[in-house]
Amino acid sequence: MAAAPRCLFSVASSPCPSPAFSSFFLSNHHLSSSRSALHGWPMLRYRNLDLLRPSHGYSAHRRIRIHAPLQMHIRGNTTATGATTDKESSLIEWTRKDNRHLLHVVYRVGDLDKTIKFYTECLGMKLLRKRDIPEERYTNAFLGYGPEDSHFVVELTYNYGVQKYNLGTGFGHFGIAVEDVQKTVELIKAKGGKVSREPGPVKGGKTVIAFVEDPDEYKFELIQRAPTPEPLCQVMLRVGDLKRSIEFYEKAFGMQLLRTRDNPEYKYTIAMLGYGPEDKTTVMELTYNYGVTEYDKGNGYAQIAIGTDDVYKTAEAVRVTGGKITREPGPLPGINTKIMACLDPDGWKTVFVDNADFLKELEN
Repeated sequence: MAAAPRCLFSVASSPCPSPAFSSFFLSNHHLSSSRSALHGWPMLRYRNLDLLRPSHGYSAHRRIRIHAPLQMHIRGNTTATGATTDKESSLIEWTRKDNRHLLHVVYRVGDLDKTIKFYTECLGMKLLRKRDIPEERYTNAFLGYGPEDSHFVVELTYNYGVQKYNLGTGFGHFGIAVEDVQKTVELIKAKGGKVSREPGPVKGGKTVIAFVEDPDEYKFELIQRAPTPEPLCQVMLRVGDLKRSIEFYEKAFGMQLLRTRDNPEYKYTIAMLGYGPEDKTTVMELTYNYGVTEYDKGNGYAQIAIGTDDVYKTAEAVRVTGGKITREPGPLPGINTKIMACLDPDGWKTVFVDNADFLKELEN
């Protein structure tokens, strides 16, 4: 029998299931109140996109009508770096040519088996793999609508003994494209699921949507669409300055602004950004609510992971466009998987992962 693979995020050689690489994306799984269990460790472990030490813790632009209170957020701000330098221009151009795609989203749940049951039976996802790390007191599960090397998936984290998380006010919802919203809602109701918005046209539009909640109250928007290669199609986050966020996601992350929509009647504006069309790939939906500049992020939602061909140049692009690096680019201890981590202007965390290294880890 082959020896168990080693945990790649530990300086020590503790065994863990493969691919160990993905355990890094459990950043911040533990509540601050549970971190005391880490004190006194005789080694350093990557648990947070930072080192825990013993005894310490954004195609085409579409013209839209802008509501007056929003104008300052769409047109009034200057970039944090001022005039664009040659280096910045070169890096921004590179990010647009880099081979980038959304890999997965990480968040914490209080009952893993119950959540898996809801996602597979009600939302039609597949359980791709599951891993328990008893020495670090957590279990995670990967679910989606296809293999991890070609689909966006969710990574659920269950921390031993933690049954409830604060979802805050910043995280919005995940979007799932379905052919028939009404039938999907009926199925979810039959399974005992919670429907928080009945099927009907979206406000100010014609697309039929509905909202449901999983056992931990994470919201899922069901969007009626023709069959798509990527049903898990959106991640919605709220931001305090839409212009600033669009600039950052375009320049630092190399995303394309797909469209914007202003809803003055309901006092909010959204921007859709991504690496491909909405009907074929997963996109980010950034929402600005008039007059709201800060949100409570809670401790449930963790981060998005994005594939790149060069984590070092990605880090440079993030720096010159005003982003904050929280984990310098480089290989993780014990393996050659290269990653870097950063925060956007609102403090939302993103991890960039070397594409070739990611594929190698999935093969193990």
